[in-house]
Amino acid sequence: MGYNAEISQVITGPGVNASSAQASTVEMMNLENSNRSGGDKKNSMTLRVFSVKSIKELIAQGHAIVIYGKYVLKLDKWIERHPGGDKAIYHMIGRDAYDEMNSYHSPETIKHFKMFSIGVIDHRWINLLPPIQGGVYEGSDKTFEERSKQGKLMSGEMSVRINPKMPQGVIPQKGMNDLYKIVEPTPSNPIRDPEVVVDNFDNKMVKKDLENLPPLDYETQWFISMKYNELHDKLVKVGLFECPYIEYFKQFCINLSLFMWFLICFKTNHYFFSAVFLGFFWQQLVFIAHDAGHLAITHNYQIDNIIGTIIADWIGGLSLGWWKRNHNVHHLITNDPVHDPDIQHLPFFCVSTRLFGNLFSTYYERFLWFDRIAQKLIPLQSYLYYPILAFGRFNLYRLSLEYLLKGQGPRKGKGAWFRWFELAGLGFFCWWFFYIVCGALPTKMDRFQFIMVSHIATMVVHVQITLSHFAMSTSDLGTSETFAARQLRTSMDVSCPEWFDFFHGGLQYQAIHHMYPRMPRHNLRKAQKYVLEFCRDTGLKYSIYGFVNGNEKVLSKMDSVGRQVGIFRDCLKSMKMEDMNGKNMYEKKIAEIIKDD
Repeated sequence: MGYNAEISQVITGPGVNASSAQASTVEMMNLENSNRSGGDKKNSMTLRVFSVKSIKELIAQGHAIVIYGKYVLKLDKWIERHPGGDKAIYHMIGRDAYDEMNSYHSPETIKHFKMFSIGVIDHRWINLLPPIQGGVYEGSDKTFEERSKQGKLMSGEMSVRINPKMPQGVIPQKGMNDLYKIVEPTPSNPIRDPEVVVDNFDNKMVKKDLENLPPLDYETQWFISMKYNELHDKLVKVGLFECPYIEYFKQFCINLSLFMWFLICFKTNHYFFSAVFLGFFWQQLVFIAHDAGHLAITHNYQIDNIIGTIIADWIGGLSLGWWKRNHNVHHLITNDPVHDPDIQHLPFFCVSTRLFGNLFSTYYERFLWFDRIAQKLIPLQSYLYYPILAFGRFNLYRLSLEYLLKGQGPRKGKGAWFRWFELAGLGFFCWWFFYIVCGALPTKMDRFQFIMVSHIATMVVHVQITLSHFAMSTSDLGTSETFAARQLRTSMDVSCPEWFDFFHGGLQYQAIHHMYPRMPRHNLRKAQKYVLEFCRDTGLKYSIYGFVNGNEKVLSKMDSVGRQVGIFRDCLKSMKMEDMNGKNMYEKKIAEIIKDD
């Protein structure tokens, strides 16, 4: 099925209801039990069978317990060795991470998961809320405040209490008006509380999602999960997880041409055009580094990471390790304002009104203050979107250095040595770019222009990255939503002619990429027809827009959120005019004067 560059539509299937899903899941129960336990019935019988209560107690005691199908994994000692970062594990504690773990790991790695098993469960698992997301677990004899002071928090738990938007254990459904109450202003009851503004806008978005998505009950979501795994097996059989190395030869030719033009223009003193070609060269290299970070080139951890580090750090000056830690969280908890760093860009950008409330980021482990600067800039964000993205690469330098200097990557295991390899790479980049290239320019103005132009030329990558997510859902729909359902809800694809795929790096198919992150990007277009069939079978929506229409959708979303800031500021002013008794400050002063007289 093809799409032209200006298509703008959402494709969905007829949907599934709870009864049909239940019938389907009952029929496939035995198959699922066998698959999710690896078919190892003998081993399952010799392992301890855990109850929900005992697993909750282990988590309350500070253990990192993750469910993988029927296996109970204890990952305490693996967290500091996990090549994908600690946060990725923290977000899976208390959950059945079968789909997430399979989508991210090679078959060879998957075979080792059972090494961490301490037992099994003999029932379908109902997801718990991870401590990092505000999960509360009975079984600890200390309160949050006591545990925080003593430094005895649960695995992944923040030092600041996280209050989830979706109450723990609640499965959102249509018609839950009390849970998603919208308070409309009236002349007799104007809205004065800024929290009401935040809740109103967010609740409208959640209601819209619930009206357009399959039910979030577990029977329906289990059905979606099984169809997702069936699709995975089908994509493996047709060879879409095999890397087409001929495409990397084509990529090599493109990159070599851009690099040669950079050198030719530099040698002939055409510094402006030289900087442009260098920026385009960096842009194209990002796509290869992305593949390497997902182990989608050779599928070998060490080889792919060496390739990615040379490209990202040594040639581009950016940390591959930082990107992997950031990107893995983004994939797992996509578009959540509290947890996903890829939509946490205050004071410059804001795509959810939940960020209006001085929100605590579990990724950065600090508050994202909605201060006066943010209140001034966010209403203008639809106009500042492209200018700010033009300087995005400079911010990536800061984040890369912070990651490496603080040692936020793996401290032990096969990924630990990459920290030093990356630091050496950033040093080499500073030498060749700032000392050799920029130092060869005749004047300070030439150096300044070269740096700015080369970096601004890479902004296309930043537009591509934000385009696929900024306009999509940011709702918290609880713990029952499956991995595949979340990815399709929070990501959109961009349509373009096949010959133009090189410009987007093939990553314009972000929704498909989020479903199967290890699939080589050159095969994402081929996988589209299979994903469409999956959506028709499950009732999930597949969003795809032309590049122009996609940009319009993003700007419209940013303008909509920006206009809420005006209402929010008015509410703050109104609250400052009032005391606890509902009197404004002038009435209070008059009352005090009368009392004194």
